[in-house]
Amino acid sequence: MTQPPPEGFSGDDTGPVPVVARHPAPPPPIPGRVVDLIEELIVEIESARPVPLSSSIMVNREELLDRLQDIKEQLPEELRAARWMVREREAYIARTNEKARELLAKAKAKSEQLVSESHIVREAVEEANTLVRNAESEARRIRLEAEDFAERHLAEAEAILGELHRYVREARAELHRSLPPAPPPPVEE
Repeated sequence: MTQPPPEGFSGDDTGPVPVVARHPAPPPPIPGRVVDLIEELIVEIESARPVPLSSSIMVNREELLDRLQDIKEQLPEELRAARWMVREREAYIARTNEKARELLAKAKAKSEQLVSESHIVREAVEEANTLVRNAESEARRIRLEAEDFAERHLAEAEAILGELHRYVREARAELHRSLPPAPPPPVEE
């Protein structure tokens, strides 16, 4: 929070202006006195002499400026401080709105990033699932090919073993057939 304006703050946008003392310290303003001065000035302007053939009026410029200066001096310091506070509030609101816009922009960028990352994650999961499915089908293909290979070679081995077994049987059969009949035992008589 900022400090109230220093004494002598002029109320315009140029910042604080030092007050040059013309009189000793003026008495504090009397509540309602400023309104009375403004009403007197209004009555005086309303009753001023009109310029012939015009809607303008004739007033004493110096007197009018002096009275307006008196009214300005009668304004309480709190009014000047309030004007300063209103300007500070407006500046604070502008800064706050700018920060809010920046936060919204950052939040939107982060949201877009998260959505993008979510999209990337979803694509990565889909790609991983595709790779797993491809790997499983490739493994199944390789297993089936290996089974076919083993089946062929086992069938060949079985055929070879079957042939060997047949040869062994035939050889044994021939071995038993080719023995000449045993000569009759010599009989001694």
